[in-house]
Amino acid sequence: MNDLSKGAAWMQGRIVPITEAGLNVTDWGVTHSDIGYDVVPVWKGGFFRLEAYLDRFMASIRALRMEIGQDRDSVAAILHQMVAASGLRDSYVAMVAARGRNPVPGSRDPRDCDNHFYAWCVPYVHIVKPDAAERGTSVWIAKSVRRIPKDSVDPTVKNYHWGDFTSGLFEAKENGFETTLLLDHAGNVAEGPGFNLFAVFGDRVVTPDAGVLHGITRRTVLEMADARGMDTECCPLPLEECLAADELFLSSSGGGVIPVARLDQTYFSNASAGPVARQLRADYFDWLQQDRFRTEIMY
Repeated sequence: MNDLSKGAAWMQGRIVPITEAGLNVTDWGVTHSDIGYDVVPVWKGGFFRLEAYLDRFMASIRALRMEIGQDRDSVAAILHQMVAASGLRDSYVAMVAARGRNPVPGSRDPRDCDNHFYAWCVPYVHIVKPDAAERGTSVWIAKSVRRIPKDSVDPTVKNYHWGDFTSGLFEAKENGFETTLLLDHAGNVAEGPGFNLFAVFGDRVVTPDAGVLHGITRRTVLEMADARGMDTECCPLPLEECLAADELFLSSSGGGVIPVARLDQTYFSNASAGPVARQLRADYFDWLQQDRFRTEIMY
């Protein structure tokens, strides 16, 4: 019996332990990072906002001009089957569309590639360790790299192009910070590896509007803030304005709302988690369990 408790993958119609999953070395997903994907969280045995994540994934496939041989319903069924087989009740679940292998020798024509779908799940991933998130994390502003421009790689299509993020993460770790934030070429705040950023100014919550992934957790934060009577705004956020905020926090499917205590050399909320971020973090874990957002898994 295969042990799937550490993670499972669905590949070519089979569910296998994640350690046994792999791609052909000539797959353009490997050689060119030519992949679109999405990640939906599972919390206490149920998907959170599965329909929204499926919407974005299917939109990404269309934008990337892929034909993966699976429609929306079959992707959902595969995710259910895979997570149920794994037994994981708190999980980080990926659905992936890869360009695939080009079977025509010497061809550089992407239309020749055999596009395909696969999926995988592992125990729930926190992009910032929960204890660090509770007290407020530290974020480094990348100096050596800017976010890939939106007219080069569309950030609204979730993809594996992490060269800029990886450079920023090296800087962050080498300077003792937990993670990194990238700016765009105009000096506005963009995003970080796996998260959107929010700034709080009194009763107003602001997040960048362009050049970023339109995160499902980002959408959830805007809805939670609205439910608490706060004003929300999606607009350009210059770095100098960001540094003048009352508090900052991140949003991610890997951990929800994550307070920021330090951005580069600037401290917020007396070097701790701010009150708005703490409240919205608690709200997020409450919303994870609300029936209106959940799709239960039959284990």
